[in-house]
Amino acid sequence: MEEHYYGQFSYDHLNKILHGIKLFNDEKYWECHEFLEDLWLEDIADNARLVYWAILQVAVSLYHLREENLVGATGLLKKAKDKISRCEKHKVETPLLFDALDWSHFKKVVRSIPESPNKEDFGPLLNFKFKVK
Repeated sequence: MEEHYYGQFSYDHLNKILHGIKLFNDEKYWECHEFLEDLWLEDIADNARLVYWAILQVAVSLYHLREENLVGATGLLKKAKDKISRCEKHKVETPLLFDALDWSHFKKVVRSIPESPNKEDFGPLLNFKFKVK
């Protein structure tokens, strides 16, 4: 197993978020947010928490979309895009993140949504499921 310095996504991080990922895949977006927010608060000194933050903000974005709140959905999605960029900037991403969660596809789908989307633009994200390996 490859060693990672604190702040990179590791097996410990993956094991922590698996339940949140299941909630996301089950379209229980608010519950996913609640679960991952607790982890995000616990891991305050760990840059890998940016992964939790990005996923929970996408989950809340989809929750708002389902509640017909396009403004809220758009705002949270913009914040999630920022967290994804911060994951890249702070070198949080690891091969494990890409392999275990199909992170490349997640980023591509999130970033494919325009800055001023309509509800239909969220279609690919609504259909996205993490492929947990």
